[in-house]
Amino acid sequence: MSAVESLQTAAFWIGLFEIVWINIILSGDNAVVIALAARTLPAAQQKKAIFWGSGAAVVLRVALTMVAAKLLTLAYLQIVGGCLLLWIGLQLLREEDEDDAATPTHGNLLGAIRTILVADLVMSLDNVIGVAAAAQGNLVLLVLGLALSIPLVIFGSSFMIRLMARLPMIVVLGAGLIGWVGGETIISDTALHDVALAVPLLHYLAPALGAAFVVGVGKLWQHKAQPATGA
Repeated sequence: MSAVESLQTAAFWIGLFEIVWINIILSGDNAVVIALAARTLPAAQQKKAIFWGSGAAVVLRVALTMVAAKLLTLAYLQIVGGCLLLWIGLQLLREEDEDDAATPTHGNLLGAIRTILVADLVMSLDNVIGVAAAAQGNLVLLVLGLALSIPLVIFGSSFMIRLMARLPMIVVLGAGLIGWVGGETIISDTALHDVALAVPLLHYLAPALGAAFVVGVGKLWQHKAQPATGA
């Protein structure tokens, strides 16, 4: 069946709806990462970071969907990815501390896009399994469904940036969310499958520890930086 013919089938439109809906549900944490990474940029560059970061992330997801099922079976990959998320959460929280200093500094556009891509790559590993299942091997459906999710992520990220400007505590909560996903990613690794199966509590404890680690260490950095900024 050709791509044009597939557009005329009910299965195509049902699959498209499923992909868009999956992305609406699963893109909340991605919107938080994008907002955290872009908020330190000058206002003129924020929209660029959100647009290019979201667009590049979607392209990455399309490629990732093709190999995600295989990647998730590789031992220690999710442990490394989870540790990367913990580091990203710490870095984004440190940027908040730098913004609170006497001389605020602006972030870098390429650096923000790089952060968005790395975080989205790790956070999307298991998400794309659902997207791939809905697409059922139809590349047109996959690309179209993910492309339609770009405006949703852009809107969510823009909203989060405005919210963070009004409520600085949202930044801490956002960093904590990244830490939560980081801990969740680590405990989901195949190398820890038997351990997690033997101790079901770890499915809740690991994400909580990840969030506590990011927020706790981030606040410790802030505390240590206060004498220097106050001097």
